[in-house]
Amino acid sequence: MSTRLTRLSRSVAGRRVLVTGAASGMGRSTAHLFADEGARVAVVDVSAAGVAAVVAEIRYVHGHAAATGFVCDVADHDALRTTVAAVVAAFGGLDVLVNNAGISLLTSAFQDEDEYEASWARTLAVNLTAYSRLVRLCLPFLREAPGGGRVVNIASTEAIVATAGLAAYSASKAGVTGLTRSLAVELGRVGVTVNCICPGPINTGMTEAIPDEGKQTYARRRVPVRRYGEPEEVAHITLSLCLPASGYLNGAVIPVDGGMTVRHT
Repeated sequence: MSTRLTRLSRSVAGRRVLVTGAASGMGRSTAHLFADEGARVAVVDVSAAGVAAVVAEIRYVHGHAAATGFVCDVADHDALRTTVAAVVAAFGGLDVLVNNAGISLLTSAFQDEDEYEASWARTLAVNLTAYSRLVRLCLPFLREAPGGGRVVNIASTEAIVATAGLAAYSASKAGVTGLTRSLAVELGRVGVTVNCICPGPINTGMTEAIPDEGKQTYARRRVPVRRYGEPEEVAHITLSLCLPASGYLNGAVIPVDGGMTVRHT
């Protein structure tokens, strides 16, 4: 006899998922993981080659319907409107939004003014404003999602601790945590949960320029588990926030950093 004793589902099979920044790093791993679990994934990124590659990878394993690609600069409001409309047309609706796209540009107090202003504006446009716009554009469809819609915003431990010279990045990621909490309060009443993940040191494109020796030294000194994380380890937390069984988790800001931000000595 194999009758289940629990009522809440841990399956995302059939869910329709939009992932931004999905051509590489954590976004790519997130797209792969949702597809592996039976979801249909909209792979959204500014890189046409990257989008094509990830869609091909998923389709090779799971078939044509498992993934569809959309090339979009998330800083372009009109492009976001077009992309969301195209995703909904392709999938017939939307159940999950993963705001993952992000950039990190030098923004130092000692920087040339024009460079600083340009980097500040671009970083905030991609890392924060786009998140807000996408939630608003997707909201009519997320409200109709069976079992409730899900939004997961990817911030960073730079919202908790900080690195010199990355003022815009730190500010944008702190903004994402505030946006998450505000939207969670507002949207919970209409059946949409909004949560946030703060990845710590992860092996992605943003960190690939750091020599392996430098990563090892940093991890030994700062990270209790003594290593950098892998993109898929973040993706699994993202997936967990989107399970039908996770409907009572709302407004959470979750560090995925090996314990880095709680280490004192």
